[in-house]
Amino acid sequence: MREELQTAIQNLERDGRFHMETHYLQHGTVTVYEHSIHVADASLSFVRKLGLHVDEKSLIRGALLHDYFLYDWHEKDLSHRLHGFTHPARALQNAREDYTLNRVEENIILRHMFPLTMMPPACREGWIVCLVDKYCAAQETLHALGGHFQDKLRHSLGT
Repeated sequence: MREELQTAIQNLERDGRFHMETHYLQHGTVTVYEHSIHVADASLSFVRKLGLHVDEKSLIRGALLHDYFLYDWHEKDLSHRLHGFTHPARALQNAREDYTLNRVEENIILRHMFPLTMMPPACREGWIVCLVDKYCAAQETLHALGGHFQDKLRHSLGT
C-alpha cells in the first residue's frame, strides 16, 4: 500500500472512528472500510496516471471518509430507506465530529453521490472521487456476483 495512503489511514484510525467501518458491509462481501480504501487508492492511481494536478492529501482523506456514515444500511430500518440520498450528509456530520476537514474534503464527502443527489462536486478532487467511487462499487458488486461479470467489466473498460 502506498505510504501516503497508509499514513492517512493510521491518522484517521488514531483520531476518530474510521476503524468502525470494518463492521459494516458496503457491496457484496466488501466492508465500508475496504471500499473506502479501494476508492482512495484508485483515485490516487487515476490522478497520477493522467498527471492531474490535485491536492492529493485532501483527495485521499476525502475518499477515505466519503462513506463515513457508520451504520449498517442493509438493516431493515426506515431511517436507511433512502440511504443513497442521505448518507453523504451523515458521513460529513460524522467526519466533522471526529476530524478537522478542509473545503475540498467536505465537498468530496457531501457530493460524491451525484447525480443521485442533485448537487455536483465543486472541485476536481470531488469529481474524481465521485467517478472512481462508482467504478469501485461496480467492481465490488460484480465480484460478489461472480468473477465472470467482473472480468467482462474490466475487458469492456480496457483495464
